This record gives sequence, structure tokens and C-alpha cells, in this order.
Amino acid sequence: MAVQLRPAQALRLWEAVLLEMVRTAEPDLSARQMTILLTLYLETHAHTVRGLAERLGVTKPVITRALDSMGRMGLVTRKRDPADRRNVLIQRTVEGALFVERLGDRVAKKAAELPH
Repeated sequence: MAVQLRPAQALRLWEAVLLEMVRTAEPDLSARQMTILLTLYLETHAHTVRGLAERLGVTKPVITRALDSMGRMGLVTRKRDPADRRNVLIQRTVEGALFVERLGDRVAKKAAELPH
């Protein structure tokens, strides 16, 4: 089901969601961190630092720095891949799952409030 929004509506929705997040105690994520988090939670296969870097079109150090911050926030964890110790697997956390769920709820609520 495609939802049709005019550009101004899409921007208002984005602003409303971000504004609500700023006003709460939610972690303050950069656009890059948010993209990584959503990728981890919406694409449920196993993710590696290398794979995320390729998927997002950035370098592995960029992913590593973002994951360091997100790890301190409790949103993700990392562990070595037992099948290939060169790879680092990114794991979801309960706290990260709850953050993404709240985000989805916020987006849906704010979208429903948009003027038609």
C-alpha cells in the first residue's frame, strides 16, 4: 500500500517525528546512525561491518564509529563471527528493538495527524 505525500507533507512528518524525539529522553542519533539502526532492524539477516559499509556506501571506519556510539547507547552489540573470525557481526538488542518500535509508533501517529 503506497502512501502519497506531497513533499511539504513529507517534510512536516519528518519534522514532527524528529521534534517529538528531541523532546523526549530518546537517544539522539545522527542520520547515519538512524540509517544503520533501521537497516539492522528492518533487514533481519545477519549483518557485518563490511556488509553495512557496502550497503550504505561508506567506509568500514565510518560504520565502526557509528556502532561505537550506538553500542554505548545500548542499541546494538558486536561480536566476532564464529564461522569467520575476521568478520564482526552486529547484533540487535532489546533496547534497540524497543527504540525502533517506538519510532515506528511515532511515525504512524504523526502521519495520521497530517492534514489531508
